[in-house]
Order: sequence, then C-alpha cells, then structure tokens
Amino acid sequence: MPSPIREISEILKNNRSFLVASHVNPDGDAIGATAALGFLLRALGKNVVLYNPSGLPERYAWLALPEPLSTRLPEVLPDWTVTLDCGAPERLGSELSARLDPERTVNIDHHLGNPDFGAVNWVDPAEPAVGAMVAKLARELGAPLTGGLAEAVYLAVVTDTGHFTYGNTTPEVLELSAELLRGGLDLEGVNARISNQWSPRRLELWRRVLGSLVLRHDGRMALAVVTRDDLDGTGTTSEDCEEFVNFLRRLRGARVCVLVRQEGPERWKLSLRSQGADDVRAVAAGFGGGGHRNAAGAMIEAPLGTVLTNLTEAVGRMPGLKDRQ
Repeated sequence: MPSPIREISEILKNNRSFLVASHVNPDGDAIGATAALGFLLRALGKNVVLYNPSGLPERYAWLALPEPLSTRLPEVLPDWTVTLDCGAPERLGSELSARLDPERTVNIDHHLGNPDFGAVNWVDPAEPAVGAMVAKLARELGAPLTGGLAEAVYLAVVTDTGHFTYGNTTPEVLELSAELLRGGLDLEGVNARISNQWSPRRLELWRRVLGSLVLRHDGRMALAVVTRDDLDGTGTTSEDCEEFVNFLRRLRGARVCVLVRQEGPERWKLSLRSQGADDVRAVAAGFGGGGHRNAAGAMIEAPLGTVLTNLTEAVGRMPGLKDRQ
C-alpha cells in the first residue's frame, strides 16, 4: 500500500489551522514529533496549536517549541487535527478523544494494531519513530531539516531507537541523523540535554526500585515494581521511572524485562521490553494493552500479587522462552 504522504502534504498546504496532538504521558518520540510538525507547519505559514493533556515532561523542558504546549483544547478546534504516535484515539486523553472529528483528522503512527481512526491514516510499523515520518513530510514539502525542526526530529528518533541500539534502528534512520548533523545539529549538546536530566530524588527512587528486582524463568525474566510509597517517599513522579525498564535490559540473560508501576490502589501500569523474536506485544495484548514487538505496555486492575502471578505466567507462555538459549 503506497504511503499517503502526498495526500497529507496537500492537506497541510491547503488548510489554514491545525491542532497537533500526541498520546498522554508523552515520550521523546511523541514530544519530538509534535514539536517537529509544529515547526514544519509554522514554516508553511499555518496557525498551529500544540496540545497534550499531560503537558511538557520536565526532562524535555529544554526543547525549543514553535508554540507553547497547551494542556487545554481551544473552544473551537482548528480546521484539522493531526495525531502523532498514538495507537488509539483514547490515548489522546478524554477531552480530545470525545471531540475528535474523524473526518478532519490525520493519523500518523507506527504502532501495530492502530485502528486507522482518521480520514487519512499513515500507519507504518516499519518506521523507527514518528519523528522520522515527520522528517519525510518536511522533505516532501521542501522544508530544510535544520534548527528547531532538526533538533525535534533527532530527539524523536534517538529516544525511540534507544540511541540507535534497538532492533528498529534502520540504515535510513542513521542516514537521517547524518543529514541532521550535516545541517548543523549540535549533536553533543542535544545528547547531553537528553541524557543528563537526573535529580538526586530520581537516583534514590532507582535505588529503591532496584531493591525490588526479582528474576524469574531461570533469569530470563527481570521484574521490578514501583509503588506509590516509592514515589511519595522520594518526592518523584512517574516521569522519573522512564528508562528504568530499558536499564533492566542490561542484565545478562534477561530476555523479557518488566516494570510494574502503581497508578492507583489496585491499578498497575505494565511496561515490557524484549529483544529479537521475543514478542512482548502479544503479552501486553493479553492484558488489553499493545505496542511494538520489543516494547509494549498495558494497564491492570487487581491486587499486586495477582498481577505479578498472572504476568509471570503470561511471560512463561511466550513461544520458546524456556527453550532458546
């Protein structure tokens, strides 16, 4: 199926105002893609509203934005809404999902299972990051990949590829990064701003969470838990849990890594990571979640003991988990 990039480009050129939104609790790809598309639309002379109900994560406060990121929708929505990195409309938050007009929505995403909820849907799971897709739009529209646009694209691709260490790292995304560098991107400075954002509180949280680490299935599953007491006791938030599950992947022999974070009295967010053929998206789907083969998530409401038991059993049923060395 051909990419609808030309159709999307025509919509961007021929309409006046746009709402740009991504999933709640945005990660680097969601924020980077949002900022990048905002810069692109500004370059085209369009009116732009950047929206996310969770606001701008503190760790990305350094990122230049073409417009402030609003946590409230305007009374009248712009001509078109462009959703980015959002696998389902409910992930946009209750306010926008209730007001979303599918006939005036462009859906740009790379998640498997996206239900194509827009009038125009560009959903390509082969893309390493939605920020890379925005870069393709910029090329189509003749906008140079420089300045704030380049910095935002780089944030998106470098975070969603794990600094080019994940299996979704493609030759094309490395070539894109080289193009950004040739265009003047301050690689050292941006990487420092992305990586060097830790606080003493976050270090204390990670110390606590590491104390909860258990290994199951002969060390092939690494599991850690973050409770509300951990967050409240260290003065941290869910933002400070970011990257912890990826950190667990450094453990030799751990093929499936899981972080279970408390969201309510008996409400738990699962973050799952794997490598190669180990498909954690299938595990997440069993709990009503989704994502990618090697990075997925879900939400469960149950006592913690039940969550851990069911999760351990589900991982144990993954094809070949106990057989492959």
